Amino acid sequence: MCRPPDCLLWLLRGAPRQRTCTLFIITFKCMFLVSIMIYWHVGGGPGSQGQLSNLPVDVTCPHLVPPKLPSGTPPPGNIFFLETSHRTNPNFLFMCSVESAARAHPESRVMVLMKGLSGSNASLPRHLGLSLLGCFPNVQLLPLDLEALFRDTPLAAWHARLRPRWEPYLLPVLSDAARLALMWKFGGIYLDTDFIVLKDLRNLTNTLGTQSRYVLNGAFLAFERHHEFVALCMHDFVANYNGWVWGHQGPQLLTRVFKRWCSIRSLGESRACRGVSTLPCEAFYPIPWQDWKKYFEDVSPEELRRLLHATYAVHVWNKKSQGTRLEATSRALLAQLHARYCPTTHEAMKMYL
Repeated sequence: MCRPPDCLLWLLRGAPRQRTCTLFIITFKCMFLVSIMIYWHVGGGPGSQGQLSNLPVDVTCPHLVPPKLPSGTPPPGNIFFLETSHRTNPNFLFMCSVESAARAHPESRVMVLMKGLSGSNASLPRHLGLSLLGCFPNVQLLPLDLEALFRDTPLAAWHARLRPRWEPYLLPVLSDAARLALMWKFGGIYLDTDFIVLKDLRNLTNTLGTQSRYVLNGAFLAFERHHEFVALCMHDFVANYNGWVWGHQGPQLLTRVFKRWCSIRSLGESRACRGVSTLPCEAFYPIPWQDWKKYFEDVSPEELRRLLHATYAVHVWNKKSQGTRLEATSRALLAQLHARYCPTTHEAMKMYL
């Protein structure tokens, strides 16, 4: 077996065209490995500790008065959040997502499933985020056991043969799979941890949100338990798996399954069919990901109302916006949303940011 330098020289022998191809392949592989390292560094790998490691671990809980619900209110259902890394110290946006959901759905269980939590009866890790979320009686922090979650679904065999080291987008792919399994096994509402909930979502059933005229997005899902559409999504997840393409197992999967479900070639042909509906962009994605910086720009209260008048929950595009400084007391769009829909988190931000 040749040593690495000798192997490289051997690979570079041959005609100039062969050498060019060889150098291209080597360069591509090196760039791919570097991109994976950058992804884990920026996105946060399983061992990353997030932005709150040096903050206090306790928070003073607000006095919560149970709201009076109007007659005819939909029955309570579970609302799910997922953390597929081993992080157990939620950042402020994560806290705001869960708080806003808990406040908008006081009679529903808001279940935060975190892979980093122990499955035993051990006490929760001491972090500011977990302490704050513990203020809300309808929020439950639970361990996420992916093997148990995928059991008895088409995703079990896929997960068993998954090779994490060769998955450039491991955490997003695991999250894409886990949300489908949750909807299949339990039904209810799933939300990404970069949403801010503005109003009650329980009147939405068997519904997805439209991200653009070309693609749906699974950052919000609302489905009945054991719905056939979710079963088809799980089968497609395995049959057409490609973890090397960003979004192939998430938005692109939901889009292609919905097109098959409705026998259409473009999303513009149908917004609902066979009991499954899609809501327009303004329902969950009023600001497209290309304009994510708008969340950090000042807006007037009038403009804010106009922008969000048809919105159920706001997706903040954390993949793009993470690391952007937010002044909690400013008139930035995101700061105003924090102040109104997750005031406990907002107070903590004002104290510690």
